[in-house]
Amino acid sequence: MVDFDELKNKAQELAAQHSDTIKQGITKAGDFVGEKVGHDKVDPVEDKLHGLVDKVAGREDPPAPQAPPTPPV
Repeated sequence: MVDFDELKNKAQELAAQHSDTIKQGITKAGDFVGEKVGHDKVDPVEDKLHGLVDKVAGREDPPAPQAPPTPPV
């Protein structure tokens, strides 16, 4: 039988170990999608996903969100 608590703990452990890499992937995907549909629509979702990664990783006080990058003119 599957031990879901063990799976949950392993996922939290991996998220904590690799949270920076996960967030970089979210940012990269957000930049790509933002170019297509507009950063004003994507950036709030990106911020929420970064917060979710912090929550899953078990961080109580996630770091302050960074300012969105300025799109090239």
